[in-house]
Amino acid sequence: MDKLLKDKKAIFIFVAPALVMFVLILIVPIFQMIYYSLCNYEALTPPKFIGFANYKKLFTNDSTFRIALKNSIFFMLFSAITQQIIGLIMAVFLTNIPKGRNIFKNIYYLPCVLSSAALGLLWAFLFNPKIGINQLLAKIGIEGPLWLMDSKGFIVLPMWVIAFVALWQYVGQNMMLYMAQITGISRELYEASYVDGASKVKSFRYITLPLIKPMMVTSLSLNCIGSLKFFDLVYNMTQGGPNHRTEVLATELYLEGFKYNKYGYASAISVVLLIMCLIITILVKKIIKVETYEG
Repeated sequence: MDKLLKDKKAIFIFVAPALVMFVLILIVPIFQMIYYSLCNYEALTPPKFIGFANYKKLFTNDSTFRIALKNSIFFMLFSAITQQIIGLIMAVFLTNIPKGRNIFKNIYYLPCVLSSAALGLLWAFLFNPKIGINQLLAKIGIEGPLWLMDSKGFIVLPMWVIAFVALWQYVGQNMMLYMAQITGISRELYEASYVDGASKVKSFRYITLPLIKPMMVTSLSLNCIGSLKFFDLVYNMTQGGPNHRTEVLATELYLEGFKYNKYGYASAISVVLLIMCLIITILVKKIIKVETYEG
């Protein structure tokens, strides 16, 4: 094995296919997207370089983009806070359940593997004012709100509804990640802390939390990036309505690129989304300091 690792030719042969695919599938499209974002590029016309005009229009003239940006930031913050906290709490409780752990784990994780498109249609049906939850509320004399059509407020009610549905669907993913990390912590550390008189709360604070920080960085990064590029539930539940009040960056990108065929303008939105994902990833790594423990 050591001889193989010293053979640079062999290393190149093994790495080259993955490197070529990485460049062709990821790096080249990113640079292409950046170039197109600086062009006036529509369906039937070749790209024409116009500099930063698309970005200027995004931040000064496009009110729908500002709504989408606001909603994406709200959705990211809501998802990051709720899914991380609830996912961690669920992981801690399930890890300490001696029997039936796998049943609950599978139940909580099941929504993650279901199609977001199908779940979006299902929840849109449930929140339909004529045939959904409101009909049940009407039977007990309560007039339900317009869950997916209310357009009042800084963050409209439909956006809160979509955020709670996303919480229900994806909290199991964070739970599974934290369970994997907690299970790997030696039980001897907890037993030693109990012998020294530490309570379960203190053991969680001084043993569990420091040792799951690497997974915390991974989980939070995936959570934030996934929230910023979220598309499925929003499109299937509201399609960005009412009056574009539930647009997020991904649906705005889809609208400009595939409905209006403004590929240059859609590429500018993509670049903004890419930069936001990079900034969030760097911030998460800076905020959560991961210590190295040697046994």
